[in-house]
This record gives sequence, structure tokens and C-alpha cells, in this order.
Amino acid sequence: MKTSINGISVNYRDEGRGIPVILIHAFPMNQAMWDDQVLALAPICRIITMDLRGFGASDIPLGPYWMALMASDVRGLMARLGIERAILVGLSMGGYVAMSFYRNFSQAVSGLVLADTRAAADSAEGRERRFASAGKAERDGVESIVEEMVQVLLSQPTINTRRDVVTRVRAIALENQGEGLAAAQRGMADRPDSTEMLAGADCPALVIVGADDRLSPPEEARSWQERMPNSRLAIIPGAGHLSNIEQPDHFNRLIADFISMLQS
Repeated sequence: MKTSINGISVNYRDEGRGIPVILIHAFPMNQAMWDDQVLALAPICRIITMDLRGFGASDIPLGPYWMALMASDVRGLMARLGIERAILVGLSMGGYVAMSFYRNFSQAVSGLVLADTRAAADSAEGRERRFASAGKAERDGVESIVEEMVQVLLSQPTINTRRDVVTRVRAIALENQGEGLAAAQRGMADRPDSTEMLAGADCPALVIVGADDRLSPPEEARSWQERMPNSRLAIIPGAGHLSNIEQPDHFNRLIADFISMLQS
């Protein structure tokens, strides 16, 4: 389905009934990365996914796409759907968007799940890598960066032995356009540090990380999660950065348990 939010057309889906849960996708993916979660969780909650601006079937306006801007798109979708408060589940870039959402609209968050993401801002070197990737995506197209990304998004055992997963991740990423990926990279490069903000968060929170995540390793996740009140850390064995795709059953159980905890 599509709707107009903040002057652009946004593609989304809205399934199930009950407590609203909004899943915010990673870079360079789109809402299709949540297919396993929609199937598993729709029977127990109202599950909403969206293609963030510049991704999937949503519009590709001029960038950069600041995290606060994408968070305002999420808030706009909630308003369109008549949702006052929701559980936010953000993975990687989606986690950055969820953090920005909490910074600006904390009263609309009933629970926060941050998966395979980082609280810290990019280092100077990290920013330069993002800017270089953005330029390459614009100049040479999305194909020029997808293969490199697949190699770091998934664990090495998955890359070596699970060709179906590798093929799926590659196919989802290739549905996007270079202009959208570039605008998102530039927005992520300038995101603020969220460590202190999260340390003051008072909503229930769950931090999830794949045991083999090379982009946001468990040790780093633990370092900022331990400062968050009312939070816990869950490490998923046999998963890299896209833990929801590599180990969907484990990921889904964690989300279902979190929902159950909030409803008890």
C-alpha cells in the first residue's frame, strides 16, 4: 500500500491486530527483509513495515536523508494509521532511525528494540567511507556496492553454505536505486551520538545482536546497552549483521517475548 507522508509517496504494509509493532529496515535493504517477521508476528500483534524514503517502492527525493527526517516519516505513517504509541524495532540503519524517533517522539514509543546497530556516531574514517560509498552508488549504480555489502552483512558460515540466504539478501538490495542509497549514506554519516540519550531512556528496551556481527559486534552492543535502564541484551548464535534473516526463528521468539512482557 502507498500513502503520502511529508510530501512523498511511501510504500508500507499493515497486517494483524493488537499492539502496534513497527519494523524499520536496514541499509541497503527495504521492507522485504522483514517478510519472516511479518509472517510469524502478525498473529499476535499489528505489524507494520515500510520502505524508508529512497528505498524499495517509496519515492526517492533529494537527500541527504537525515535520521531525524526518516524518523519523522515513521511518525507520519503512525498518524496516517491512527497509531498513538508503538513498539519500534530497528535493525542497523533502522536502529539509527529508531533512536532518532525516540529522541524526538519518546511519548509515542511503548517499547524499543535495537538490533545489530550502534549508539555511537561514526568516526572520521567511518564518515569518509560512507561518503565514498555514496559517490560510488551515484556514479556506478547500486550494483557497484551490493556485493561488498553482502560480504559484511552476513556471517561467514552463511556466506559459505547458505546460498539461498545470500541470494535473497542480494536480491532485496538490488531492488533499490543508487540515488537513494547515496542519500541515506550521507544522512547516516552525520547522525549524532546517541549513547547518552539512550542512557536516559525510560521505556522498556531490548538490544539484539548477532554473535558473528562484524559491523556492530556484541562487545560494542553490550558497552552501551549496560548503560540503558530497563533494558536487556540478547545475542543470537549463528548470525551476523542481518540476524533477523539468518536466524529468523530465534529473532522472532525474542520479539514475541518482548511483546508478551509489555502486555503482561
